[in-house]
Amino acid sequence: METLKKTPLHGRHIEAGAKMSPFGGFDMPIEYEGIVAEHEAVRSRAGVFDVSHMGEVLVSGPEAVRFVNYIFTNDVQTMPVGKILYGMMLHPDGGTIDDLLVYRTAEQEFLLVINAANIDKDVAWIMSHAQAFNVHAVNCSDRWAEIALQGPDAETIMMTVLGIDVSDLSFYTFKFLADGTIVSRTGYTGEDGFELYGTDARIDAMWQTLLAAGVAPCGLGCRDTLRFEAGLPLYGDELADDITPIEAGLGIFVKLDKPDFIGKDAIARQKAEGPTRKIIGLEIEGPAIARHGYEVLDADGNLVGTVTTGYRSISLGRNLAMALVEASVAAPGTELQVRVRRKVFPARVIKKRFYTPNYKK
Repeated sequence: METLKKTPLHGRHIEAGAKMSPFGGFDMPIEYEGIVAEHEAVRSRAGVFDVSHMGEVLVSGPEAVRFVNYIFTNDVQTMPVGKILYGMMLHPDGGTIDDLLVYRTAEQEFLLVINAANIDKDVAWIMSHAQAFNVHAVNCSDRWAEIALQGPDAETIMMTVLGIDVSDLSFYTFKFLADGTIVSRTGYTGEDGFELYGTDARIDAMWQTLLAAGVAPCGLGCRDTLRFEAGLPLYGDELADDITPIEAGLGIFVKLDKPDFIGKDAIARQKAEGPTRKIIGLEIEGPAIARHGYEVLDADGNLVGTVTTGYRSISLGRNLAMALVEASVAAPGTELQVRVRRKVFPARVIKKRFYTPNYKK
């Protein structure tokens, strides 16, 4: 039986009566008050998440820029210190090893934030390629605790409850506090928000302060419903070892005009030829809720793809899904069908960003 890892806030979740479940090798809170209540708190006010399960790799050295650019699809050459970029690490065939955030923490230093379920795989990949460069790569996943404060009231709460001035942070930027804590204006909900990385003690103190001020603790359940509405991918669903960024509709984060990087040739070829599959949005008629793995059929009943994520949208009150389908049926407005258990329900292709994000630019 697998021994689950625990985040530094694990005891706090147990004390609060959270419903716990395995995720990415960790025992994580799925919900506290309930997924709907937590989802609505983030959309209307603010909620705080324990995301300490995420992994971090620090890359430094004279060739740090060249190395990160080689393993990462976005272009870090001209990004200033204090900036964050989103992108992917790819297999040579263009399949996605992971999607990640890259923080430029110094001229020759980057912090790579990776998905919890992929830490071992990602670290092995990074270390194997680092050997050919004059860099020092360190897996510091166990050194950082992390929380995410998300919602329209997040900036006010950061200033008045935590006493942290974030008025100077725009979307996808960060800064260090005096005690070394990183504060970034990032998130995974479609709302304005912040992520804080620091020592176990510092993050635990912030968590307790936020909850004492009435901020709703939120679990991974609503984290998924929130990111889904905003059209954000989840690795293992909309991205995977056999799904490319082009198929996922994330080509904007792959910079083909920069120097060589792993997977560049395959992605350039796929972009030129056009992908044979695409991630799409679906609106489903009737009471059916499509789940991961459910079949997507064309109007004639032929199998054309599978659902990657599906929910009844809490914010919009509609049955929606994202699916990986044949490119020939991916155009908006195309009439499709989804098999939910033994029944087939009509569906229509729509844009996969179902909810308009409220980021601060």
